[in-house]
Amino acid sequence: MNYPIGTDRARLDRALIHRVLTTSYWAQGRSREVVDASIRGSLCFGVYAGDAQVGFARAVTDCATFAYLADVFILEEHRGKGLSQRLLRAVFSQPDVQTCGWTLFTKDAHGLYERFGFERPPEPEWLMRRKSLATRPLVTP
Repeated sequence: MNYPIGTDRARLDRALIHRVLTTSYWAQGRSREVVDASIRGSLCFGVYAGDAQVGFARAVTDCATFAYLADVFILEEHRGKGLSQRLLRAVFSQPDVQTCGWTLFTKDAHGLYERFGFERPPEPEWLMRRKSLATRPLVTP
């Protein structure tokens, strides 16, 4: 099977993306509205088997200096075929992100991302994060 990869947002199966993400460890419980908004604000990549979507990744980026890799998945029945690596090559070869530095969060795929030049931060004490509104109370000024 060929498994084409594309960036056409109109071709994305948003119901599938939501179903997979809401059951993942990193996006558990994420609403469909939030998934749709994240797709609108990102450079998105779909992996396809015929007309069916079988994988996804998105890059949040300013297309100059910064990119954040998020929501990467390949459906279980299509794993073991090198699709994750093909998907990441497609993401990182996108012309709009060639000058960007990248970040990501992962609990279990360090080996995959290290093959693409990712490394643990040398100064983890410099790293900070702010959780999303879905997981923290709203701050009022």
